[in-house]
Amino acid sequence: MSFGSSIAGLFGRSPIKPLQQHYDTVHECALGLGDFFAAVSAEDWEAAKQARRRIADLENQADELKKEFRLNLPKSLFLPVPRSDLLELVSVQDKVANKAKDIAGLMLGRQMTIPAPLAASMADYLQGAIDTSAQARKAIAELDELVETGFSGREIKLVEDLIEDLDQLERANDDQQILIRAQLFKLEAGLPPVDVIFLYKIIDWVGDLADRAQKVGGRLQLLLAR
Repeated sequence: MSFGSSIAGLFGRSPIKPLQQHYDTVHECALGLGDFFAAVSAEDWEAAKQARRRIADLENQADELKKEFRLNLPKSLFLPVPRSDLLELVSVQDKVANKAKDIAGLMLGRQMTIPAPLAASMADYLQGAIDTSAQARKAIAELDELVETGFSGREIKLVEDLIEDLDQLERANDDQQILIRAQLFKLEAGLPPVDVIFLYKIIDWVGDLADRAQKVGGRLQLLLAR
């Protein structure tokens, strides 16, 4: 059975399962950054290369799932979910995987290391972004239940709470970004200027990862509002 026909079979009566499968793959990209950063911290560039390759492979899988989702999404759906909203949601989800790939690609390409005084803070900061993606995955995992209940009842409150927790995680990640940028500012004088520029970029991109995961919740919230 081809990849396309297998995902087409997943649709059945609802496009929700393929959408959830897509975010499962997207989140695996974010999780892969944990292994990647561990290898970078150890300056094990062969392990970093392998971790980056896995992230890239997963991002390619997410791209394929996104394309198949678009191709197989029926023109007419008997669902309380506009087709355009589902297409937008899968696009927003995909941006999380893209950013994870970008982070690993830049760091490996420049063989970037994290200055020792920043290492612990950077590890916590990255974990915060990964946790934000994990929370987005939890919210998306409830979408089939939302559809089955007709977007009503206790399920709505459950998903609203998940989205609120997601927003809080992203705000906490913003706060971590401010602190880690301040730490880097104090170290700037002792580091090569080009390294400093790219460290700030990676800090920004890790923040973008959390922000993109939070936007998944934002799109889901729009579905609830309809």
